[in-house]
Amino acid sequence: LTARTSITSRYEIVYRSTTAQEEAALDAVTAQEADAALHPLQDASLGSLTVYVIPEASSLLPQGVGVYVGKHRGALVRAGEGLAALRTRLQQVTQVMSFTASSITAALSDRVPTSQLGPDARRHFKSSLGDSLVNPDPKSHAVHWDIEGAVNHYVQPFLDKLSFVANFSVDSQILYYAVLGVTPRFDKESSSFLLSAHSLPHVINPVEARLGSSAASLYPVLNFLLYVPERSHSPLYIQDKDGALVGTNAFHSPRWGGIMVYNVEGPVPPQASFPLHVEVDMVRVMEVFLAQLRLLFGISREVVPPEFLLESPGNEGLADWELDRLLWARTVENIATVSTTLTSLAQLLDKIGNIVIKDDVASEVYRAVAAVQNAMAELATGRLHTAFQASKEAVTSSERAFFDPSLLHLLSF
Repeated sequence: LTARTSITSRYEIVYRSTTAQEEAALDAVTAQEADAALHPLQDASLGSLTVYVIPEASSLLPQGVGVYVGKHRGALVRAGEGLAALRTRLQQVTQVMSFTASSITAALSDRVPTSQLGPDARRHFKSSLGDSLVNPDPKSHAVHWDIEGAVNHYVQPFLDKLSFVANFSVDSQILYYAVLGVTPRFDKESSSFLLSAHSLPHVINPVEARLGSSAASLYPVLNFLLYVPERSHSPLYIQDKDGALVGTNAFHSPRWGGIMVYNVEGPVPPQASFPLHVEVDMVRVMEVFLAQLRLLFGISREVVPPEFLLESPGNEGLADWELDRLLWARTVENIATVSTTLTSLAQLLDKIGNIVIKDDVASEVYRAVAAVQNAMAELATGRLHTAFQASKEAVTSSERAFFDPSLLHLLSF
């Protein structure tokens, strides 16, 4: 989006009475139970929302809660005092559960600028997740983590839900004697070691050299590191830019991944034998890694009005409506990417002049144009699933044309 462009949106709203089955579901004791019972009765198509208006005095929602946003594509809204109040609440629900101009702007701002287009900037629809346990002091700590069970229980449901966006592979490893790139500062007052916010960028490089996953993978890799500090630097805590301790003791780097520092709890008895057995609390670790994974995909919890209650997505880590928000943004982002890529290709060929364009390059350009036109048409009618698929096809064809070997030698990166 620029000063000369904007997003135009249109919502199609249909009002109806609840069915007998929906009435029965709304007789549940809690909003969570009602949400689960209403789910199979709702429109399951991507991008759709079903809002149930309940009496203002209903006990289904807790005291002080006017809107309950479920983990699927439904919400419960108190009727309010008059149509004006109800209309305001419905607009707020739409702002939270569907796309907004700000969410689209954020997605577009993350794109690679035209001036930086190169082979590494190609949009991949396959990615790898690399989970690494970093133990720099194996003589002191024998660390065990059930990464397979944790991935199956916490990460895989999230990745399955994101299969619309990309395909993922997950790898894990344990690194011994790998240390951070900075020396933590000892704090006498707390008898602990601290990593300041400004030192965090320097933490990644030495560890990254040991990972190996980025070099071995054909696709982009997101790295998640669990770092158990050596005894001589324990306990170790991360500070934010204001000097306060970070509650999760973790940080993330856009497009790279995240690191969590895991301290071995409690004092060590004098008679203890080394190495100490350390069993990692994978629930605590996966909560942090899932939160980082959401951030890396541009999925953040919306700031909602005080009277809103958002249901947790559970171990899937992603509500259905959050997936829709992501797909709206990614579809528009893909369309903009295709426009940028084809414009850059046209400008390049204009500069060169006399050049023979291979038939397969021309075919990819035609496919990209047809697919992006289809994506825009589907987007305009609210068919999110087909719009997103068409936008992916358009990106693939446009980049095949731009990075065709017959043209690659003409590009200067």
